[in-house]
Amino acid sequence: MRTLFAGLAATLLIALAASGARAQSPEDALLPVEQAFKLSARVDTPGQVALHWEIAPDYYLYRGRIKAKSANATLGELALPDGEKKHDEFLGDVEVYHHAIDATLPYTLAEAGARTLALTVTAQGCHETDPKICYPPHPTTLTLALPDAAQTPSPPNPPLEGEGLKSASPLEGEGLKSGAAPLGAAAPGLLSLGGNAPLGATSAGPLPPEQAFTFEAIAAGPTSVLARWTMPKGYYLYRDKSTVTLADGAGVRLGAPQWPAGVDHADEHFGTVKVYFDQVELPIALAREHGEAQDVTLRAEYQGCQDNGICYPVMMREVRLTLPPASAQQLAAANAAFVPPPAAHEAQSTADDNALRSTPPAPGLAGILGALLLALAGGLVLNLMPCVLPVLSLKVLGLAQSGESHAKARRHALYYTAGVLAAFAAIGLAVVGLRAAGHALGWGFQLQQPLFVALLVYVLFAIGLSLSGVFNLGAGLAGVGQNLSSRSGPAGDFFTGVLAVVVASPCTAPFMGSALAFAFASSSLVALAVFLALGLGLALPFLVVGFVPALAARLPRPGAWMETLKQLLAFPMYLTAVWLAWVLGNQRGIDAIGWVLLGAVVLALGLWAWERSRYRGVAGRVLAALVLLAALAPLAQVARLQAPVQAAEAQDSVAYSAERLASLRAEGRGVFVDMTADWCVTCKVNERAVLGTAAFRDLLARTNTVLMKGDWTNVDPQITEFLTAHKAVGVPLYVVYRPGEPGSGRVLPTVLTHAVVEQALAP
Repeated sequence: MRTLFAGLAATLLIALAASGARAQSPEDALLPVEQAFKLSARVDTPGQVALHWEIAPDYYLYRGRIKAKSANATLGELALPDGEKKHDEFLGDVEVYHHAIDATLPYTLAEAGARTLALTVTAQGCHETDPKICYPPHPTTLTLALPDAAQTPSPPNPPLEGEGLKSASPLEGEGLKSGAAPLGAAAPGLLSLGGNAPLGATSAGPLPPEQAFTFEAIAAGPTSVLARWTMPKGYYLYRDKSTVTLADGAGVRLGAPQWPAGVDHADEHFGTVKVYFDQVELPIALAREHGEAQDVTLRAEYQGCQDNGICYPVMMREVRLTLPPASAQQLAAANAAFVPPPAAHEAQSTADDNALRSTPPAPGLAGILGALLLALAGGLVLNLMPCVLPVLSLKVLGLAQSGESHAKARRHALYYTAGVLAAFAAIGLAVVGLRAAGHALGWGFQLQQPLFVALLVYVLFAIGLSLSGVFNLGAGLAGVGQNLSSRSGPAGDFFTGVLAVVVASPCTAPFMGSALAFAFASSSLVALAVFLALGLGLALPFLVVGFVPALAARLPRPGAWMETLKQLLAFPMYLTAVWLAWVLGNQRGIDAIGWVLLGAVVLALGLWAWERSRYRGVAGRVLAALVLLAALAPLAQVARLQAPVQAAEAQDSVAYSAERLASLRAEGRGVFVDMTADWCVTCKVNERAVLGTAAFRDLLARTNTVLMKGDWTNVDPQITEFLTAHKAVGVPLYVVYRPGEPGSGRVLPTVLTHAVVEQALAP
């Protein structure tokens, strides 16, 4: 038994971890830049540095892209051998090196008595076989020990800055052909620090900003640029506080930046935020009015912190680079696919439209109090949402039993509330904890796990059997749901509250999303308070009935009629189990439905045998327990099933993808994005009432709008990223992009009406 449960738990953990996995790309086979072009240096002769590069097979270095500078010496002309002549599609006629090269670099120390030479050598090279890419210019910082004879007098004038990297612009250059390769750490034994930190730097003290956060940029082609930040170990960059704009470039526009998936980081200054460690590369598309080669200047403003250390003020760097010529076809393709970046006022309007759904209140005490009030209101409204309908059977039965006495009503209310609060705290803190660990999860995430859905089918089916009189839950099993006897006891009331939360969690009621967004961005203590307020709102009607004598007195007195009511209320539980089986089928196919139905039959047999064993001794109970254990075997089969192949797109909608969305918007089409899930009851109600009607289809046709659906029934990183970008804590999420209108779209309320949709789509 213990082994089986351990296996089931491991399966759940693997399913969660798989949500963050990504496919290996061809670039993963490329060498890190330090291994492709290994640089070593030494000073054997006073006043002269000997440089040596070992170049890996299928790689080459540009002669004209090798430069050097020093912080404590004046450098002479770098002496390089003649290279192989080559015509480069971006740089024209160039000279390149294969295999290995040696060079010498004269220097004059700025201060007498210096024992070391600080040298930065920047070089750029390419991989000449598939995948054919060019690395951005890469600076390598060297600290070279000088022999005693090298102590030369200082020059009378201040040293001139050597060629290479400018102090205000850590990188200049172009030539990236098809994306930059991942850059790794310096190879063991080299003095290279990759331009990140001086030799011997440790995490004991903060680095200077230019060493803690190295910014580079390069022209990745005629119509795109690539920006890159590199941080040493122990430093991270904020995504939402980092921007790249165009400081100078007539007739050129920067498109929306394609930020990669970051890490959810619990930051003491800003709460849970997206950050990047080590290195992040940011591709940005361009729109150009003419195709001649031209110089542009990129301005980067960014902010980051030392892990468990200081946070730096906003930093600014500018990089000047040259865009290569672009053909008419390249300009037309780039302009057609161009997606402008969201403007500040557009982002604010989206937040205004979504104010009752996912925009967190302001930080501070006022923000916390506002979040608690919104959570209380959201939990109260959740009682009216369709998600709670499956557990009305247990709530109605509990209210009926409360009619015995005022003390009975209060006890029911208190234990039911305790169960609701415990469940909200457990699920909520699980979400916050997993998000802090790097899993981008939302409200209702547990129903994305097929094994959990199958277990819930078992639980609801068993409760239905108990209400139908197939078996009576004894004290040991009272936590599964509602005891059949007229006196369910505290355990039955407590777990009725737990079940109400578990089944109701697929819904996001008005006010509730805003409170959840605040919880996800707050500390664990504040998050716990928000989730408890949500639970209090859900349990509030039951508490009012239990503690207001005038209302409790109106409840009918228990009698024989309760047995009939109890059996009647079993059927909503069966219907809920059927609905969950349908959800499971959409997640894992028809085989999953077959296995869970088989398991439900075995479970029913085991529960029936358990009830009869009460009067047949120990042997009967052992046999019944074995049958109940056998009911777990189909769950293991469900866990092994893979998601079915997605069916072809429906004729009236297209499947969501970020690329398809950008393409449709570039064509001037309006897009209605519907993020949904099969287990989301609110989504299904909206589909039946609004999105599935002929009036909605006519509205799409009149406004030249495409319906794009994202299915979050299973874990989908792309959809999760879209939800995160719009500050949504789960589904449903509806975003409208009007034809030809730039920006990040307009977010609609959780509960739709035709009037709301028509107003959003109207020109």
